[in-house]
Amino acid sequence: MQILIPAALRDYTGATRIEADGATLDALFDDLDRRYPGIRFRVVDEQGRLRPNMRIFVNGAGTRDLDHTLQPTDFVAVVLALSGG
Repeated sequence: MQILIPAALRDYTGATRIEADGATLDALFDDLDRRYPGIRFRVVDEQGRLRPNMRIFVNGAGTRDLDHTLQPTDFVAVVLALSGG
């Protein structure tokens, strides 16, 4: 499936769009971490939850559920939410 990578994570992938596999978002981030070591830790915390500043969209619909089921034709956008004051 196609994955859109935010600018803050492109040091890992070297590309804006990459291909990856996984039956769930959790499995997808495992696959990404095998290909690009360290990327999962930037998206998923030590408790296995999506970090608060990360947003995931599957075919345009937002989800925070790492057990979300994926299909090989899905488009996943990883978005870094900006914060500050």
